[in-house]
Amino acid sequence: QVQLVESGGGLVQAGGSLRLSCAASGRTFSNYAMGWFRQAPGKERELVAAIIWSGDITYYTDSVKGRFTISRDNAKNTGYLLMNSLKPEDTAVYYCAVGSYPHPNDYWGQGTQVTVSS
Repeated sequence: QVQLVESGGGLVQAGGSLRLSCAASGRTFSNYAMGWFRQAPGKERELVAAIIWSGDITYYTDSVKGRFTISRDNAKNTGYLLMNSLKPEDTAVYYCAVGSYPHPNDYWGQGTQVTVSS
């Protein structure tokens, strides 16, 4: 089992930035790829970004390329999602998850709300 706790969400104006954190405990964090997903009201959950265990390979969905950066610090058992140039359409509950690349979904956090005002 891996326990994941997200933090860093909140309310921000369009064009602003937020950094989400995902703290892991339990099994070895570095054994897993990590991903950030989001779910907006009335929409399906989508994969936003993913990163392999070493951090050398990343994936981004097209709508966030150039604006979001996924990273991880295995020594701290923590993953991050830096979100710049936020848009109202980025508003969603953001979840971190770990598992197999490129769609890590074995263990999930509880989610953190991100709201971008126009």
